[in-house]
Amino acid sequence: MRRKLSTFSGQVHAEHIYDVIYCARGQAENLIKMHKSQLASDRTSCRSPIANQVRLVLHTAAYWLMLTLREAVPTTHHLRNAEFATLRLRLLKLGARVIETVSRIRLAFAAACPEASLFRAIASNLLPEGP
Repeated sequence: MRRKLSTFSGQVHAEHIYDVIYCARGQAENLIKMHKSQLASDRTSCRSPIANQVRLVLHTAAYWLMLTLREAVPTTHHLRNAEFATLRLRLLKLGARVIETVSRIRLAFAAACPEASLFRAIASNLLPEGP
């Protein structure tokens, strides 16, 4: 049996309030916490407020790039909901040889790289959709 709460616009289910409002607020707090802790955006130690503001803007740009990277991971992969520190260690801090030609950029990974196939999937997810 669902409990109903009365509002000005009618009846609203308690589950709806929990799922839509309460959980979304908690998720927003988790994302702010991740922004501060894993991207070091809480370190505004410069005396100039403009320098601190520029630093925060750069950290926010890095945050959006990391979100885009995480959303490009296939839904069935275990890194789909990984924290930024895990993504940084598993996907960004890798050694690869970059071969740049006129028409493409190739990455040559080591034979033992565990995430080489994931890079192909992410690259295909990040490609713009053509006509």
